[in-house]
Amino acid sequence: MSFQKAADLLRLAELATARYQGVSLTEIEEEFRVDRRTAQRMTRALEEMFPHCITRVDDERRKFWKLRADQARLMLAQGIRDSELAALELAIRRAEREGLATEVRALSGLRDRLLAAMPGPHARRAEADAEAVLEAHGFASRPGPQVRIGPDLMGVIGEALKGPHVLTVVYAGGRDPDRARRLEPHGLLLGTRRYLVAREAGGDGRMQHYRLDRITSARLEADSFARDPGFDLSTHAARAFGSFHTDAEYGEVVWRFTPAAAATAREFLFHPTQEMTEGEDGSLTVRFTASGHLEMAWHLYIWGDAVEVIAPEPLRAMVDRHRRGDFPALP
Repeated sequence: MSFQKAADLLRLAELATARYQGVSLTEIEEEFRVDRRTAQRMTRALEEMFPHCITRVDDERRKFWKLRADQARLMLAQGIRDSELAALELAIRRAEREGLATEVRALSGLRDRLLAAMPGPHARRAEADAEAVLEAHGFASRPGPQVRIGPDLMGVIGEALKGPHVLTVVYAGGRDPDRARRLEPHGLLLGTRRYLVAREAGGDGRMQHYRLDRITSARLEADSFARDPGFDLSTHAARAFGSFHTDAEYGEVVWRFTPAAAATAREFLFHPTQEMTEGEDGSLTVRFTASGHLEMAWHLYIWGDAVEVIAPEPLRAMVDRHRRGDFPALP
């Protein structure tokens, strides 16, 4: 067995141990980017190396392979790798910068338990290697302006989302800024501005956006509620270019990048629904469906005159007078 195959087998044992139901052939194909026959060979090797491996078939006739933690000593003996510890440290630092106090505590506790379970020399070496990785990367911080959000607010919202529990907030916006609102939170949109996606308890059921920097107080209630089973945060978020959307602006968006900017633009994911087409002259046309013209205009400005808005016309009119040709670099 090659070193790579041995590493893949240990990774498969990790998956079979970590996942409650075990791991299926489809999941193996996706994780290791292999075809069905290779996935089947990997499961046979897993059964040979771990004789106590349990298999089962669910109601949809999918087969799963499962290892109990106490039967996977070879896998557990690997401990925590420096790259894994570095990734965990990066997540903690990002959460700290974004004021996510609950996530910081949870991730820090996980890191400490993992290190405590490792032999002393191994733990110290992993910590030292992880710190070196963080220093070498240098991109552990996210520069640029950010709207300040109180850590207490993020903690309360996090608890409400996990419950789910009703939130009572005072919102400095709208026609009645001092009114206490009882909200049923369904998610967060994190962009230039951060929004809580929620519906008013006892209201018409429509999802609305509340800017976090305008929530002056928030209180977690004991009342729980039933989430809307038809609501999907990813689908909802895709209706916007950034974190703000309005039905009045929702529609097709078409941008054409010049041949000089096409290679750079091709590396961007502007929107989950985007389609890119190459022009005969080397230009690149990007199409997607979304709303939020103002956030689009903010982004388009950094491209100078290297991009032209084909549609919609209101967005074209918004940016046309501000296209510049003297920017020294592309985004």
